[in-house]
Amino acid sequence: MELVLNGAALGDPATVGHKFARQHVMSRAGLPVPGFFCVSAAAFPAPEQTAAAFPGAGAAPEELVDWAAAARERIRVGGVPPELAEQLISGFDELAGSDGLVAVRACVAAAADGTGEDGAGDPFAGLSDSFLYVGRDAVLARLVDCWASAYNPEAVLYRVRRGVDPTAVRVAVGVQRMVPGVRSFVVFTRDPRSGADRRVIAAAHGIGEGIVQEKADIDHFFVDGPTGAIELDTVHKSVMVGLDPARLGDGPVTLAVPAELADAPVLTDPEVNRICALATEAEELFGGPQDVEGVITADGGIHLVQSRPVVVADTQDSDIPERGAQTPWTNHNLTESFPGLTSTLTYSQARVFYRMGFTDFYRRFGVSGRSLRRNQYHLSRMIGYLDGRVFYRLDAWYALHGQVPGFALMQPLWERSLGLTERTGLPRPVHRRPWATVVPALPRLVWMYARQPGKLRRFLRWWDALAADSAALEHCSADELIARYRHMWAEAEQRWGVTMVTTYFALVALASTNALLNRWVPNGASLLPRLLAGGKPNRTLASVRSAVALAELVSVRPELREAVLERPEREVWADIAAGRYGPDIAAAFGRHLATYGDRALHDLKLEALTPRQQPWMILPTLRPFITQGLTVEANLADEARTGAEARKALREACPNLLLRAALGAALASLRRSVKAREDTRFCRSQLYGISRDVLWRLGDRLVAAGMLDTAADLVHLHVEEVLGAFDGTLTETDLRAVALRRKAELARSAEKAEPPAYFTIPADVPVPIALTSRQDVDHTAKMSEDGVLRGLASSSGRVRARAKIVRDASIPPQSCTDRILVAKETDPGWLALMMAAKGIVVERGSLISHTAISGRLLGIPTVVAVPRALTEIPDGAWVELDGDAGTVRLLSEAELEAATG
Repeated sequence: MELVLNGAALGDPATVGHKFARQHVMSRAGLPVPGFFCVSAAAFPAPEQTAAAFPGAGAAPEELVDWAAAARERIRVGGVPPELAEQLISGFDELAGSDGLVAVRACVAAAADGTGEDGAGDPFAGLSDSFLYVGRDAVLARLVDCWASAYNPEAVLYRVRRGVDPTAVRVAVGVQRMVPGVRSFVVFTRDPRSGADRRVIAAAHGIGEGIVQEKADIDHFFVDGPTGAIELDTVHKSVMVGLDPARLGDGPVTLAVPAELADAPVLTDPEVNRICALATEAEELFGGPQDVEGVITADGGIHLVQSRPVVVADTQDSDIPERGAQTPWTNHNLTESFPGLTSTLTYSQARVFYRMGFTDFYRRFGVSGRSLRRNQYHLSRMIGYLDGRVFYRLDAWYALHGQVPGFALMQPLWERSLGLTERTGLPRPVHRRPWATVVPALPRLVWMYARQPGKLRRFLRWWDALAADSAALEHCSADELIARYRHMWAEAEQRWGVTMVTTYFALVALASTNALLNRWVPNGASLLPRLLAGGKPNRTLASVRSAVALAELVSVRPELREAVLERPEREVWADIAAGRYGPDIAAAFGRHLATYGDRALHDLKLEALTPRQQPWMILPTLRPFITQGLTVEANLADEARTGAEARKALREACPNLLLRAALGAALASLRRSVKAREDTRFCRSQLYGISRDVLWRLGDRLVAAGMLDTAADLVHLHVEEVLGAFDGTLTETDLRAVALRRKAELARSAEKAEPPAYFTIPADVPVPIALTSRQDVDHTAKMSEDGVLRGLASSSGRVRARAKIVRDASIPPQSCTDRILVAKETDPGWLALMMAAKGIVVERGSLISHTAISGRLLGIPTVVAVPRALTEIPDGAWVELDGDAGTVRLLSEAELEAATG
């Protein structure tokens, strides 16, 4: 019998194990696999030769470990039969030459049914031993060591736990030519944490043992599947694993990384792309996600030394019976609109908004009426109300978005825009080639994109006319208020999908521009925030500049300036409205409030009043602008300077005129999309603002009628309960009792710990009951040892200042003056705080979130999506924020002394 195998015999997992059978498949397919041969599992010593009587699967761990030690010793005593030894040495010489080096690795042979270590159903590595840099004189001893590793304690205990008979194990041994690698990598063709369609590469200097045994400093590269965009997470590299020429007999040892390599990425972008291409070939060969190990030689050659199925940390397919099916929930991104506890009134209004807005959105994308009717139950539960907080119900979103042509391609981008990094409970991507799903819909999408600017202009004209008609409601009767409210929402139901389409194309523009920058410009991603400066101001920025203009107007009038800075707001407003400071001042404030009076802190929460109801609220926001001497002219100059510097940097980094022209077109499209998105978000604030005005006026009438104790109790009712009191459609008429009961429930929710941003609960169980079995998922990274938090660079600039932790944005804006504002997220109502600050850091967000856009427009260094910022950054601590690198760093005492000394 041939015990040393080569050629076609290497393709049989029952003879050589899955590990080597897969290498044979890759080699035959043309992938760069170093040459190897195998010692067949038939050569493995028979059980009766190697071990005493097995104590049984029910034996104590100590007994099993003792049995394993005895079995290993018997194998070592038995050695290698002479005939096999001769074949092995001959094979060594032919493969590597008498002076060559090989890797000797063990692998358990598959059972007759194909199951076994490193197989698709049991893809666990590390149970058998491997040896590197093995010379001719040591190869026989290493063969025996590989055999003995069949009875490593951890291997025996694992197999007993899996119900596998440890005495039935047979080990094959591979002998592979040792490639003199100077760098190594492990690439996952799917994100092993989530199953998402992105490649994840861990790379280090030296050999792969430094990565898999965590002995080397490792860089990580994340490559988006659909777009190919590369994200880097690099570290300072001081340690690697390799062969020390002065200690060849010691085998792999820990070595110092040369200083010139310590801070550069281990891999270049072209190398990342080549590795991903090879890994994708392996994935296609084996029909599923793979974990591929490889090395890179000094000449840049890439060699693959192993491929096995990916172990994905996704419990969706778990066989643990007590969990069962799970429903995923998240408020990532949603807390920009509805942070913290939210009233019943707000939730009931938001639920209508999501249902009607997205129904129109799907209709515009060609989803049939039949499909929309079939998914009506999903449309009604896009957001849930859990313990007084608003959450997205993600299974509904996936089902609904799955109707949109090309969603398979957009899914990773959409998930990132929501801040989703986990996949527990989420549907796995089902399309291996998502581009193919968008091709049939491409003509429609191109047509929609071409027509979108015109549709958006018509939408804004319609909305501006309706908003102007709703400016004065104080003389309306209850019936007139309700008629206006219902007419506004009925019209919005047919039109608001335009705003969601705008967001869709903004995401596409962002992904496209980012991909082009990463492909054509070194460190192009860091330029993107600055390149977005310029263009026509959006309505959010216009509201800020209007407030700055008011502050300028106040500053040149000493009496008014003193009053705004020192006196109570209500008193000052009464004087302004009465014309005491001149009709021009009253008119300027009136114009600002008429246009921007619905913008305020938490302006989508109907329980939060705005300057539309309390006009004196505008005065505290002006104070930091006045004390800092801000001007509209300076703000415009800052924006222009930032844009000019970014364009200059782009010219230097990308001298090719044609490529730069293409980038310019992409950036122009992205700027238009971002402006359009902010404009429509401003309209949304007005939609809620008019609704708030109507509902609170009706609340005053309910108080006057004795149905509520105070107008504030209104917020504990559903919108339809408020309207139903006048329409005659109430089924429960004691609104006072209803409001008091819900008020008490909200107070109890306030006493509970805030849930995480993402969790799952058991499906097919009433949600209030299922919440008691909530499965929290927390993958947020902690601060690195060098005191650095990393996020998404969003607005250029580097600043040093004390941190200002802000959990409640109702604080005076001047408390943020010359501080770095640190928060979970922001909304348009934070603008006064943001403009007072020197920098902005938030835990959530994306490049097109409100915080990122506002930071760029205001010229304030900003980093978003910084996990655990509120936890890791102490209030008042000195920090350095780098808006280009996306880092936030705690300053050391020595740095502070040097800076102030």
